[in-house]
Amino acid sequence: MNHSTRRVATIGGLALAAALTLTACSAPGGDTGGTDGADGGGGDLTPVKLQLQWLPQGQFAGYFAAQELGYFEEEGLEVEIIPSGGDIVPQDALANGDVDYAIAWVPKVLGSIEQGANLTNIAQIFQESGTLQVSWADSGIDSVDDFEGKKIGSWGFGNEWEIFAAMAAEGLDSSTVQIITQDFNMNAFLQGDIDAAQAMTYNEYAQLLEAVNPDTGELYQPEDFNVISYQDTVGAMLQDAIWADTERLESDEAYQETTVAFLKAVIRGWIYAAENPEEASEITIAAGSGWGPSHELWMVNETNKLIWPAPDGIGMIDEKAWNATVAGALSAVNEAGASPITEEPPATAWTNDWIQKALDELEGEGVDVTGENFEPIEVELAEGGN
Repeated sequence: MNHSTRRVATIGGLALAAALTLTACSAPGGDTGGTDGADGGGGDLTPVKLQLQWLPQGQFAGYFAAQELGYFEEEGLEVEIIPSGGDIVPQDALANGDVDYAIAWVPKVLGSIEQGANLTNIAQIFQESGTLQVSWADSGIDSVDDFEGKKIGSWGFGNEWEIFAAMAAEGLDSSTVQIITQDFNMNAFLQGDIDAAQAMTYNEYAQLLEAVNPDTGELYQPEDFNVISYQDTVGAMLQDAIWADTERLESDEAYQETTVAFLKAVIRGWIYAAENPEEASEITIAAGSGWGPSHELWMVNETNKLIWPAPDGIGMIDEKAWNATVAGALSAVNEAGASPITEEPPATAWTNDWIQKALDELEGEGVDVTGENFEPIEVELAEGGN
């Protein structure tokens, strides 16, 4: 997965032929299947519904690549990818039986599990937190310890727990800051309404770097900002994971086979996104992303950084990181005195059993599932992300 330095350019057609040179995967049941179905002999494809936690964008490039390039079909699956613009809570859709799998952040689902949802993390796709808190370079906000007395932006909806976990680690009471509800953009920050804005490495931070500095007439530069990465704090929590129905995993053999097949296709999709970020960004745009080409490529590239390299194999859940996430969720207290969870989650909240099976099968077929040599590309943002 080596990349030379590349700049945003007009990209031609998708390199599908090159992608399809990857070793074909086995269909559920052990037969080598094309698009003929799970039985490898012309049967119907198994329908699967995947619930995303947001709208189509580079954050989900691997899933759209798996769909577009036929990896799901090669595993005997017909996958419907369902977006959410905040109107659907992924773990609720899964717990209610509306979908088969869901993508969601770990602390959010831990809260749902404590409230009675029977869900299991079967693949931890993002190995690192991508959440930032961004302030102006001359603001004096260089660390979480500087939040006291400041207006701190947060989207809410469970995205705020890293902020409060990091503050708790610094001994800061949530009442010492003013939490300002922030839209999913950087407008309030640019207008001076908040002192430090919440941002994802793959989205809102790029929005700043593709905005024009009115003082210079040029795009803002990284040196114009202080950036606090929650990955570098005690508050870091695991984010995008694939969740499954616990009861079905324990008792439904067909669901178990589908789970392994689904994970194999997803892994191949993320490998493709790592090796072909430009083409993967085109796929997400075609899938309905509203971002411009340079912004979309930035998203895919930054998302890849949260996934690769994966020394133990993509999707494996690191117990240390899991425990740190649980500890952070237990310690975080918001301005209303609430925490995402109040007790340790059950042992069924995560397992590496199914991702390990998928990784083993792919490794047996010669697929590199660790991305040991992965290197991100260099992306040049254009004004407005165009």
